Amino acid sequence: MRRKGKSLKAAMQAREMQLSRDRFIEERYGSADEPEPDNDVQPSEQSGAWCDELDYVMRPDGVLEPVYGESPDDDAFGDGTDATAEMESQPESLPPDESLINFAPPAYLAEPDRGRGIYGTLTYNARARVWTIRGEPCVVELAKRLFPGCDGRGRGTARFAAHARIIGDLNWLMLRYPLEIADRDRARWQKAVTAAREYAVRRERARVAPSRVTPPATFRGNLMPFQKLGLGFLMDNPRALLADEMGLGKTVQALALLCAKNAFPAIIIPPPHLVRNWEREIANFVELPGGTRVHVVRGIKPYDLPEADIYIVHYLLLRGWKKVLPKLSYRAVIFDEAQELRHAGTEKYSAATLISGDCETVVGLSGTPIYNRGGEIWNVINAIDYHFLGDWESFTREWCYGYGSDTVADPEKLGEYLRREGMMLRRTKREVLPELPPKRRLVQEIDWDDEVYREYMRPVVESLRALRGETDASRRAIIEDAISQTERQATGVAKAPYVCACVRTLLEAGEKVLLFAHHHAVMDIYKRELKSYHPAFITGRENEREKDAALNAFMTGATDICCISLRSASGLNLQRATCVVFGEMDWSPAVHSQAEDRAHRIGQKDSLLCYYLVSPRGSDQEMQLALGLKVSQFVGLMGDETPGPDQQALLESQAREYISRLVHRLDGEMLPDDADIHNERQKKHDA
Repeated sequence: MRRKGKSLKAAMQAREMQLSRDRFIEERYGSADEPEPDNDVQPSEQSGAWCDELDYVMRPDGVLEPVYGESPDDDAFGDGTDATAEMESQPESLPPDESLINFAPPAYLAEPDRGRGIYGTLTYNARARVWTIRGEPCVVELAKRLFPGCDGRGRGTARFAAHARIIGDLNWLMLRYPLEIADRDRARWQKAVTAAREYAVRRERARVAPSRVTPPATFRGNLMPFQKLGLGFLMDNPRALLADEMGLGKTVQALALLCAKNAFPAIIIPPPHLVRNWEREIANFVELPGGTRVHVVRGIKPYDLPEADIYIVHYLLLRGWKKVLPKLSYRAVIFDEAQELRHAGTEKYSAATLISGDCETVVGLSGTPIYNRGGEIWNVINAIDYHFLGDWESFTREWCYGYGSDTVADPEKLGEYLRREGMMLRRTKREVLPELPPKRRLVQEIDWDDEVYREYMRPVVESLRALRGETDASRRAIIEDAISQTERQATGVAKAPYVCACVRTLLEAGEKVLLFAHHHAVMDIYKRELKSYHPAFITGRENEREKDAALNAFMTGATDICCISLRSASGLNLQRATCVVFGEMDWSPAVHSQAEDRAHRIGQKDSLLCYYLVSPRGSDQEMQLALGLKVSQFVGLMGDETPGPDQQALLESQAREYISRLVHRLDGEMLPDDADIHNERQKKHDA
């Protein structure tokens, strides 16, 4: 049965790929005309016939992965564009650096000896940006077995993305099996190898002697020592993820990078609610000769952009500007809250990858790059540096539990690899700010209103009845999710007055409180119960002016309590707080960490207490159990402590079973079975 299901899934994927193929090619290259097939490439069982230039295989999440063919001659684009001319427009080597002189390139980047025989040919496809080996079976087979990032589809060919790290792998292979390089590609290959040597030397120098860079006068701030090291890391690694724990100043490090590299014009892509924050930070820290010109893109419909040094466009607008922004010349792209790119297959993600494709400097900023499963890191990294982790198939095969799995088998090892290869820099407050008061977490059980809970849960009865008779798996999943959402809100509302009672106690003791919740109905109760304390609110329902006013009221002392939606906390600086209170919880541990760090930041003077107020019934208990797997994936990958093997297995089991436990419990509590109904009716009849 399992094999049959996989076959059906593959067939559905193939059909969807065929339907999406022309649209995808047209979007990427401006034409949906299918090239003539390459006779040297065999048809793919999953995706149908190969294209001459490229074909696509659909990932389990619906994203089409390119599979590349060959250009028959210098007209690599098929439109009259000379591959040599394209090479000149795409520099591959890094600028010379005197600091690299004392570091020798590794042995695997030595010049291959081509006098011992030739085992095949090496050519470059300018359109697809891949190097292709056509050679003896022993060479092609070895390449496919040794290098997971190698595109292994097609008999007699092996394709490598034109990445400096991958060029090193390819050169290593050529030391054993020399290849004949096409005349038209020799200059490009020498340039690529030079870039690969400089890349490897930079990796080694950064490992042995990390740079500590002081930004130029155009940056008006003063960086702390660890921030200067972060700036040095970004200078050494033009495509990287700065994953410092929240509160360590990722924004100022990114702005210092723009100034240090004079990487203007630059484009900054934040979530919508952080646009104003970036405007303020740029005004505070960047002072270019003649003034710093900042333009905030407004609206989803493209228009003629004015000249500016920094452009700001939030993620929700990217789909409208998808065909415009990639054509403009930016020297740097900053993806703020880069976890926004964890889901591929969207217009937003596609636009982001197109914008970052040819840019010389691409930096992702995120204290929480993974929200749910470790495999999401592939999407984030792929948007920053294409195929740094190989293609999706090879990543899931080698790093996860098999093709299509999104759970990383060894998160610690993956995190170590990303840090070692200069892709990710992660520092925690514990490591770089020992003077910062530690966070203390207290889980406290509070009372709740059982009648209110039952009233809110009354509509669930009909959903449970519908679920009993439902056999379609997808429909059952929808109903179960709706039941879960309803119970979550009911739990929050039922305990809200008691949460407010705890908060009043804290306020009367002189604490400054951040109170987090998820539902507007819960926030409305907080507003009523805490009215006398004049709470500020940031819930997602406020406009930018109202949000700024609430933020200012709390930070200036006009109020000692700020009520914030769990999903609206990103990017806020509220270090005046001395207490964080969770009146409701979220399924994702990263959301809690981010909320805590609104207060636990540079400038925090007091010890921060984080209260998790949980009810004895409702969704709270189930949510605590279900968080286990996600915590292990996040913490493990980021390099923090992880649960042991026994605890890990327990947490994973709990995560898989929580929704079924919830529905089973509610079914038993709220919906009598037929026998109970019959007995009740019989009693009434006898009476």
